[in-house]
Amino acid sequence: MLLLISDANILIDIEIGGLIAPMFSLDFQFVVPDILFFEELEERHSYLLEMGLTASELDEALVMRVAKLAAQYPRPSRNDLFALVLAAKEDCALLTGDKDLKLAADTENVEVRGTLWLVNEMVRTGKISVNVARGAYQRMRLHGSRLPWDIADKMLTELDAGMAPSE
Repeated sequence: MLLLISDANILIDIEIGGLIAPMFSLDFQFVVPDILFFEELEERHSYLLEMGLTASELDEALVMRVAKLAAQYPRPSRNDLFALVLAAKEDCALLTGDKDLKLAADTENVEVRGTLWLVNEMVRTGKISVNVARGAYQRMRLHGSRLPWDIADKMLTELDAGMAPSE
């Protein structure tokens, strides 16, 4: 089972798109740092734990690492840096769409995947259809999600035509 550490925005975009159940039906384990969960998700999205989300506690050494990274990377939020540090510790991909967090992850040699990749995986594995993905993207767009819409449309067109999407 593929382990993925997520920031809050990815989960919120997927929720807005109505794709939470298909996302959790993928053969992936979704984890967020516990502090991120408590500060950004617990109030409105606590049901995600019942769906399969895991909130992972960071030990003191990881918290110290976040403090060091915060001095080095002032733009990502502290909670986003917790996700980055956890992904680095677990040697797994980080789910984020935040450009500042992506830059920090690249520098720290942590693989980054985003909403488009996640939706593509749902289509590729048959959890949702291309039409369901289009509807989800439309809801995300109407809600103000900042995704590369031209790339999203191209990926869905390629999936609809039976081609492997290019990223």
